[in-house]
Amino acid sequence: MSRVWDIPVHDSTRIRDVRVAAEEAGAYVGLDTHRTAVAALAATELATNLLKHAGGGRILINIVEPPSADGAARGPSVQLFALDHGPGIADVGAALRDGYTTVNTSLGAGLGTCLRMSSDFDLYSARGRGTVVAARIDQRSAERRTGTAPRVRAGGVNMSLAGAEHSGDAWSWVRSGSRTTLMLADGLGHGAKAAEASGAAVGELRRRGHLAPVELLRHLHTALRPTRGAAVAVAQLDEATEELSFAGVGNIGARLHHAGTWQALVSHPGIVGAHFPAGVPLRRVPWTGDSLLVLHSDGLPSRWSPPDDTRLLRHDPAVVAAVVLRDASSPARPVRDDTSVAVLSPDRRTGTHDHSI
Repeated sequence: MSRVWDIPVHDSTRIRDVRVAAEEAGAYVGLDTHRTAVAALAATELATNLLKHAGGGRILINIVEPPSADGAARGPSVQLFALDHGPGIADVGAALRDGYTTVNTSLGAGLGTCLRMSSDFDLYSARGRGTVVAARIDQRSAERRTGTAPRVRAGGVNMSLAGAEHSGDAWSWVRSGSRTTLMLADGLGHGAKAAEASGAAVGELRRRGHLAPVELLRHLHTALRPTRGAAVAVAQLDEATEELSFAGVGNIGARLHHAGTWQALVSHPGIVGAHFPAGVPLRRVPWTGDSLLVLHSDGLPSRWSPPDDTRLLRHDPAVVAAVVLRDASSPARPVRDDTSVAVLSPDRRTGTHDHSI
């Protein structure tokens, strides 16, 4: 099940709630005492920054599993998001220096220390539009990582309806040879039964991720029959042929950025696990260095606007997903359901503040 901690931060009393949530998340994934403390420190500093520099925002904590079959001995991560609609950061480079602070009440750890202690870290800020920070904490620090970074990255964000403990949405990804498969599942309704359905989809993906999208969806249909069912979309990138294949059943949205424009990829009506269509269309599109795919559940408004800042598309996919989620909802237009966004993109990292070793 997709475990979610969602803490609005609009006064100092919520900082303790953020720290406790990070500690709970660390225990949930089995981090040791030190790395759990790292997660708590990073979350507390991010919450403090929201109050002092952005006039408030929210801390969102997800659990992220590494892609299966990637050859890396990584356990699950605590993924921290700090989302705000504040003034943005005037000098990101200065803000990321260790110990940098502009207020006396800060812990002094700063974003730079969060970057250094996190296993993965990225920050995107736009003047007048706010900032999104993503920090993932697993059992190892970034400096101790070894190996070559993959050419393709995936990331996502998951928010439950009304701050519920579990989300009925789930996303995951797997690698098999030259192919990377990204899946997003939205269990019918919300709550524990919806989470059971999307969790079953993730489990089947990790067993069958080597299959082509339509065949995988058929196996998912069988696996989800004991559940209430789900809307599911599957996107598979084959780096050998530089082609993306997409198939979906149910109300999962998909937008592809390619050659400077956005296009919709349409899922077929139905419910995986309950009402599977006789035929599922497969869409094949070219994949190049400027491509980026966004999958989202129907908790996101149907007429959301894709990002218009091309700088954002070079960031960690989790940050791109969080910006999409943040900008598609507001207190005046709150999310209507569990909401998840998952992003697949080439590895286009250029800044030291965006690392995953």
